[in-house]
Amino acid sequence: MLGGVPDDEADDIRALLDGAGIDYYEVPASFLGVSPASLWLHNSAELERAKALIDAYEVERAMRARSEYDRLRQEGLHKTLPDSLKAHPLRTIAYIAAIAVILYLSLSPFLNFGK
Repeated sequence: MLGGVPDDEADDIRALLDGAGIDYYEVPASFLGVSPASLWLHNSAELERAKALIDAYEVERAMRARSEYDRLRQEGLHKTLPDSLKAHPLRTIAYIAAIAVILYLSLSPFLNFGK
């Protein structure tokens, strides 16, 4: 499934399957988001091989991301929550206000139920 996967990761998985000679087709996400974008194999006999390739890729990608994060942290260049708040204070206030409104609208029927 490709739902929520960054474009570069989806491209890498497509290239991985192409390089291994695994025949697949892609189904785009539905209009209303009921079903996510996904990759399907033409031959179900290749499922285990495809899973093994993708699992190995995911482990390697996680190790790369972790080492990049550790490098940035050691150099003091990684982003923290306070950095994001300083960079975009109005956006942060808008998000907090939107969350508060949604919580109020969601919970007010239950809080006022017995009145």
